[in-house]
Amino acid sequence: MVTEVVYLLETRLSPDAEVRFVGDLASGDLQVDPVAVSDWLRIAELVHRYRDLPLGTVDASVVVAAERLGVTTVATLDRRDFSVVRPSHCDHLDLLP
Repeated sequence: MVTEVVYLLETRLSPDAEVRFVGDLASGDLQVDPVAVSDWLRIAELVHRYRDLPLGTVDASVVVAAERLGVTTVATLDRRDFSVVRPSHCDHLDLLP
């Protein structure tokens, strides 16, 4: 998911925003939660269930991480997909911005 974030920062904001984000990762100000081995089956289930969107592996991995971590708020520019998907741990995800 880091790849998608840096792509969006670079293309929609600026290379400087991308550099600042990577710097925050390097300093430990932000932490990356890797996809757990146990997440892959749930990711595949969501991609299949919402294939008409299409949801895709990256967005499904965000939903699965939210489920595993008990997070109900996510930051995304993709309101369409995330407003349709129903996570297992809550009725819906609260979307920022």
